[in-house]
Amino acid sequence: MFLDIKELELHPLDFEEEYPPDVIDLAGEARQRTALKASGHAEVVEEHHGKNLVIKDIRLNGRLSTALELNCARCLDPVTQAVDRSFELLYRPLGADAGRDELSVTDAEAEIGYYQGDGILLEDVLREQVLLALPLKITCREDCKGLCPHCGKNLNQEQCSCSAVLEDPRWEALKEIRSKLEH
Repeated sequence: MFLDIKELELHPLDFEEEYPPDVIDLAGEARQRTALKASGHAEVVEEHHGKNLVIKDIRLNGRLSTALELNCARCLDPVTQAVDRSFELLYRPLGADAGRDELSVTDAEAEIGYYQGDGILLEDVLREQVLLALPLKITCREDCKGLCPHCGKNLNQEQCSCSAVLEDPRWEALKEIRSKLEH
C-alpha cells in the first residue's frame, strides 16, 4: 500500500492491511509464520520552519502483529516469537533538513525518518518495525546447552563423545602468573 502525500493532504487515511507470510522481505533475519496484520492512521502534518518554509511530514500511528520464526542463538533450533507492537512515526521529505547549520540532534529529531518522492510504502515501514521488534538474542529455552564446538552435535538432543575441552596454549602464561599469585 502506497501512502501518497498528495492524497493524505486532501484527507487522512485509516488503514487495515493483512500480509500473508513471506510477502514482506525480512532479509533472512526471521521467517514470518503467520499473517502480518497492521492497522492505523496516516496523515500530513505541516511544520513551519521560519516565515516562508512549510515542510509536510507524514505521521503514522498504528499497530502490527505477527508470529516469526527465529533460530536459537545457542543450538540453531527454530523458535517462534510473537510480535505485537504499536508505533508512532514521523517521516519528512528527504533533503528537507539539508543545508541547516550543524546542530546537536534532539530526541524528537532522532525519531524522524525520511521519504523520497511522493510518499512512502507501508510495507517498508512495517518491515522496519518488525526488524526493530526482534530480540538481539533468543534461546529455545533457559537451559539450552547449544552445539558442541568440536563436532557440532546439538547437546540438548544427544551427548557427544568429544574429549574434554582442549586448552588454548596462549593462556599458559596467564595460568603461570595465577599459580604464582596463589602460592
